[in-house]
Parts: sequence; C-alpha cells; structure tokens
Amino acid sequence: MRRSPVRRPAPLRDLVGVGVGPANLSLAALAQPLDGLDAVFLDQSGSFRWHPGLLVEGARLQVPFLADLVTLADPASGWSFLNYLREHERLFPFYLAERFHVRRAEYDAYCRWVAERLPSLRFGHRVDTVGFDPERAVFDVRYTRTEPVDGVESRGRVSTRAVVVGVGTEPHVPQELRSLWAAPGAPVLHAADYLEHRETLVEAGHVTVVGIGQSGAEIFLDLLRRRPVGSERLHWLGRTEALAPMEYSRLGLEHFTPDYTRYFHGLAEPVRDRLVASQWQLHRGIDDETLTAIHDELYRRALGGGWPDTVITPGVSVRGARRPSPAAIELRLDHAQQNTTGTLATDAVVLATGYRERPLDGVLGDIADRLGRDARGRFRVDERFRLVLDPTIAESGCRVYVQNAERHTHGVGAPDLGLVAWRSASILNDLIGEERYPLPRRSAFTRFGLAGGVMAGP
Repeated sequence: MRRSPVRRPAPLRDLVGVGVGPANLSLAALAQPLDGLDAVFLDQSGSFRWHPGLLVEGARLQVPFLADLVTLADPASGWSFLNYLREHERLFPFYLAERFHVRRAEYDAYCRWVAERLPSLRFGHRVDTVGFDPERAVFDVRYTRTEPVDGVESRGRVSTRAVVVGVGTEPHVPQELRSLWAAPGAPVLHAADYLEHRETLVEAGHVTVVGIGQSGAEIFLDLLRRRPVGSERLHWLGRTEALAPMEYSRLGLEHFTPDYTRYFHGLAEPVRDRLVASQWQLHRGIDDETLTAIHDELYRRALGGGWPDTVITPGVSVRGARRPSPAAIELRLDHAQQNTTGTLATDAVVLATGYRERPLDGVLGDIADRLGRDARGRFRVDERFRLVLDPTIAESGCRVYVQNAERHTHGVGAPDLGLVAWRSASILNDLIGEERYPLPRRSAFTRFGLAGGVMAGP
C-alpha cells in the first residue's frame, strides 16, 4: 500500500522578521550576539536596498552618524558605523573630515556591509501571509522564493511565536495624479525613481518638481546644477506655504527621544492625531544646508546679469492634470492664500510627494480580523511595539511587533533613524523577558507633561 505523505510541522523559530529595511536590519544586528535566540528575517528583494533612487551625490542624512543600526543601544557592537569605517580603513579620514552627518550613499553602503554579513537574513523570500495555528499555538509564516530554483517556484513556511513586521514605506502618489503617473508618454515619476531617469529629465525641455520637502529640494538642486545657465526651465512647487527649514534646535530634537515617544503613546487618540498633523516641520522641512546650497547656486547663475529661468512657488496644490498630447503635460494649480487657480505646461514631472506606511493587512491577512483597531480602523499598538491581539492569540504568548508602522501611536519619531536601535533593543528585551540591552530611564531634558498631575516647584 502507498502511504500518505506525513505533513511535517514547519521549523519553529524564536523570531521571524518580515522585511529587511534599516529597522529590521537593526533588529537582526542586535539579535545576532544573543545566545540561544533563533531568528530569521525574510525579504522579497534580492539584496538590501535603501532608497536607491535618492542617493544623489552629496545628499546627507539628517541624523548624526551615531544614529546607525546599533550604537544608541550598544555602543560596543561590532555592527556600528565606526566599526564599518575601521574595517574599510577610513576611520582617520572620517575623523579628519569632521562631519557629523554622513552622506546618504555611505549610509546605504554601511547597511549593505551589515546585511551581507548577517547569517539570519534571507533575501529573495516574499512573505505571502502570516496565519495562526491554534493547535500548536504558533504563527505560521508562509513565503515564496522570488528567484525560482531550476525554473520551479519554491514555497515554504516557518513557525514562530514572535513576528516582527518591518516592511517600511512605499512611494505616495496623490490620487489626482495617479492616472497621469501611470499613463505612457512624457515622463511623470516619483522621486523614488529619480536617479534611474535623471538623464531623461536633464534633457527634457521643461521640468516641474512637485513637493517642497527634503527630497524635492535635493532633486531641484541636482537638476539645477545639471542644466544650462539661463536655460534652466525648472519649476518647483508644493502645497507647503513656505520653504520651511527643518526644526533642528537641540531642544526641538528631543521629540525624537524615548521620553517623548513614551509620553506621546500615553495621550488620547484624538490628541495624538492632532499632534502628528501639526508637527510636520519636525520631519518634513528642509535642512538649512540644502536651502543654502540652492540659494548659492541660483545666485551664482545670476552673476552674469540675468535671472535664472526658474520658478519656486510654495503654497500651491496640484488639483489635477491632463496630457494635451502624449509628449506634453498640463497641471491644474490652486493657490490657497490668493484663492486663485491656474495651469502650468511642462514636459516632465517629478513627484517628490513623500512616502506612506505600507498597509499591513496583506501580509497579516489571515489574522487581520483578530487584531485590535482604533476609531479610524488603524492597528492598535501597545507601548512595547506589539499589535493588540484578540485573547485567543494573546493568551498563547504569541506576539506581533511592528517597526516604522506606528506613527499614529508613537509619534513623529517612529520612522526616524535615531530611534531605530532603541526600538529594536526594546523589542528584544520584551521578547526575551529580561533587559539584555540596558536602555536609558531618561533621555531628554524636557519633561513632557505633568508626572502624576503634580509638578514640584523650586
């Protein structure tokens, strides 16, 4: 008699990470030296990539180099940026350069150096869904190998009691521009794809950059430097009402500390939503160095006696667009302060319209109806970065953590690189049940709120 094949249970891991961006790469680096912790991290890409379309020459991180993957949780880690420099014999040149903020391309190279050496990472593995097996009281993580073996698509699964979802963000295209962006013809692209199409944009007759934030500023500056003097033919516009510098005062930056994150999490949901909307200058402004470089370049081009052929207009919203012909674009504009409308003809558009958190319902589809949600349908996230699960899962001891998907519960610091190591260490401490990574009890001079409703006087 032919025996029926026995379905063997999937291997059981202590931790499965979904996605390998800087957040889960940090978690993997801090998890690696922990004896007895069996972790694996799955990502559909063939290798680590961090915003490759925005690695413009000279562009720098907006956080200091200490905001690497590990240092603010474990300064002695071998996965630090300083150790990366030492391994590449660049420690003394970096010291003499006296640069607190490193180039974005160098941060990408550092992350790739870490990713290539961590044995827990599995690139080319797309997580299809996370389900719950009540009989074994484990999560069942199903994946597909994105690179077929011998022409055959390979599928697999792994079991765990802890999942960390770190799938990051995706380019945001406003609804009124999606049909224009998707249609063939004159180039309309998101800033995420800028470098891939830069030569086409340099050769285009007239280029419009939409979005007055850091990415828009860097792309406008890069195009300005590459187009002929007197024939720049560049427009830069966005709905923000001013070319606002990013908040970079020392006390202002304390909004990116564990102290503020804990304070923010304890606020009522409507208060948190109002705060996130009002704090845009903490994370969507433009750094002063980039603004200065743009003004310097414009001034240099005016030395011959004429004005550069550029238009910079804040306070303008793009309400719609059409293609009068396959090679032409017409944008419909509203100016809020003047209460006026107009049109702009252009040959190419770069949408520096930012990024949005990727929806988690897809990857968590099998358990999505068992996750707590707030009044606006968003996942509820507790102080330890765990999704709130219904009792049938929570009582089993299984947990789902999220990284860079909790701005609505933890504040503007959620996507900030400066909090990556602290959040990863917090997750690992909670998972293990002990403080393997000692974390600061206090991290800011500012006291946010009234402790116990009473504030002591002098």
